[in-house]
Amino acid sequence: MVIVGAGLGGVRLAENLRNGGYDEEIILLGAEPHPPYDRPPLSKTVLTGDDERVDLKPAEFFDEAGVDLRTGTRVVAVDPSAHAVTVEGDGRTEQIEYGSLVLATGLVARTFPGTDGLVGVHVIRTFEDAVALRAEAASASRAVVIGAGFIGCEVTASLHKLDVPVTLIEPTPAPLSGPLGPRIGQMVTRLHVEAGVDLRVGVGVDEILTEDGRAVGVALSDGSRVDADLIVVGIGGYPDLGYLDGSGIEIADRSAGGGVACDGVGRTSAADVYALGDCANWHDVDGRPHRVEHWTHTVDHAAMVAAQLLGHAIPHQPVPYFWSDQYGLKFQMLGSPRSDDEVHLVDDDGRKFLAYYSREGLLTGVVGAGRVGKLMKARQFLLTPTPIATLLEG
Repeated sequence: MVIVGAGLGGVRLAENLRNGGYDEEIILLGAEPHPPYDRPPLSKTVLTGDDERVDLKPAEFFDEAGVDLRTGTRVVAVDPSAHAVTVEGDGRTEQIEYGSLVLATGLVARTFPGTDGLVGVHVIRTFEDAVALRAEAASASRAVVIGAGFIGCEVTASLHKLDVPVTLIEPTPAPLSGPLGPRIGQMVTRLHVEAGVDLRVGVGVDEILTEDGRAVGVALSDGSRVDADLIVVGIGGYPDLGYLDGSGIEIADRSAGGGVACDGVGRTSAADVYALGDCANWHDVDGRPHRVEHWTHTVDHAAMVAAQLLGHAIPHQPVPYFWSDQYGLKFQMLGSPRSDDEVHLVDDDGRKFLAYYSREGLLTGVVGAGRVGKLMKARQFLLTPTPIATLLEG
């Protein structure tokens, strides 16, 4: 068994296989030099200095589980006909044969065009990214965060905690309005504004301004300028699948989210090759291709691929779940709401809130901030089709 990607998905898969009785060799390949670590803390507690790297497993786990962890080893090619991968590491190139291959390579962060090597401009995807951003934040006079998705909002809240004044820039009408819709986006707006963030919505960044090789601000599409000596680009990520060039493994269309095309249990177009996590485009329960970038989704994928490989019953896809921490509040989402679903705000105290989403009269999701208990109690209503009227009447 060769697993490409020593992140959450790769580690959970190896663990599930061993716990399920798999006794063949497992080789876990990680491009980064560190042992596997958790990524959600990077934009939160690692950035604020409350944590250092948060490793997914203690060092002894890999020896005790019989997992051959090879860090600093990058896969550069896959040959399904030869059942082999080509890897580079420590100045060497070698081939590793596999019986089964699982691709769990995650994402790389999107960068702002023309900013490679520019001092003062950061993305946050790796541990090194978070450490570099934290170090520069210590002396920053003002920061600009480009993109008010989940990462951009979390970074903004973390920089605020570090007492760095922040301007948050988002081309849509409100933070998180893309995934959650404009009404909940306004609830998120309220939190950032109350924290003192300079929020600019409905406007994009035309250019990152520089002097002597260093960023000094941004020029916006409305003609205004924001001065800053620290700029964080939070405009999402994408699966970096260049290592699959020439492999014949099917890649999903960008209109469906891109990534490695899979069926409903992670099988790719190549025999004995699977994909899971952020880089994988699975068919959902309705047979529609989709790619999801949530921590819990990756955990669920790892369990399903392990079951498939072990010949065990495939667990049902659980209710999708996602969380984000901002300004001391835990944002949570259950289900699969869409931005154009109808939103029913059922609890709002001016800071904490809870909302139901519905489509064609049925509950599709629940989103809340600071309402952990109430939100998790609503999970049962997403297990079967539930009329939204039933919940609103109750």
